[in-house]
Amino acid sequence: MQPITGRRILVTGVSGWVGGPLATSLAAAGNEVYGAARFTDPSSREPLDRAGVRTVTIDLAAGVFDDIPGDLDLVLHLAISKSRHFEEAFRMNAEASADLLAWAATSCPNLQAYLHCSSTGVYQPKGHEPRTETSAVGDSHRTMPGMPTYSISKIAGEVLVGYQAKRLGVPTVIARLAVPYGDTYGWPLFHVMMMEQGMPIPVHVDQPTSYSPIHADDIVASLPYVVSVAASPATTINWAGNEVVSIEEWCEFAGGLTGLTPTFEPTVNTIPPIIADPSKLLATGFVPTVPWRDGIRRLIETSRPHLLCTPSSD
Repeated sequence: MQPITGRRILVTGVSGWVGGPLATSLAAAGNEVYGAARFTDPSSREPLDRAGVRTVTIDLAAGVFDDIPGDLDLVLHLAISKSRHFEEAFRMNAEASADLLAWAATSCPNLQAYLHCSSTGVYQPKGHEPRTETSAVGDSHRTMPGMPTYSISKIAGEVLVGYQAKRLGVPTVIARLAVPYGDTYGWPLFHVMMMEQGMPIPVHVDQPTSYSPIHADDIVASLPYVVSVAASPATTINWAGNEVVSIEEWCEFAGGLTGLTPTFEPTVNTIPPIIADPSKLLATGFVPTVPWRDGIRRLIETSRPHLLCTPSSD
């Protein structure tokens, strides 16, 4: 499948982990990219502007989209709220997502796809059984410190976006993103930093604490495949890697590269194992290119190079 190029694209949440790198990659590929966020810190615009992303202010809570140009080809909605208050979380993760889709329906007559970035955190955990797009949803994040509203508000977002897509006839894909990480961000980086400080790493009592992480390079490379399945009614797809790996495994591997020894703290107060089945994504023809060990090695080489003591032979 051909890379996305020559399009007018809105990316929301460009101040976040996933949205920023995705927007800059799309700009580098020859797209006219508008990066939307609140930008409460004006200096956060600078690296995006330098990378060719046209930053625009958006107020999702108030439904104010005045700075966004119309006639877009793609809308990639990656903004999220991790508010601990349900009213705010529902407003940001559900109502605002549906409002943005409705705005796109009237302002972008040539819109090819609306991508709503959801999360594999919407699934009801079921041990180590892979979750497909038709698996039951549930409240997997309720016991995660600081994220009591996340799963429920993301489920609400899927419902409202799906309803709007059907009602307005907007080609839409609801992409349930698994554990995203890259050379400079992600859960594995937090764990390496915790290892550096000698802090115990929370893992679920239902060990191993396994997920389906996806590297930033593969998020970018898979985007054409993900948006290709957009339809009305909306299509749901797991946006996940093709390897199952646990927190315990990636920390032990990082320990082999750094000489640090991870310690684990089993608890129920963390996210249970959620393995996302990527079969639907792979059926589009997408092939991931960053094995998890390469991804962890690159992360340490880029973000914590002073810790690297030996190359891995694995």
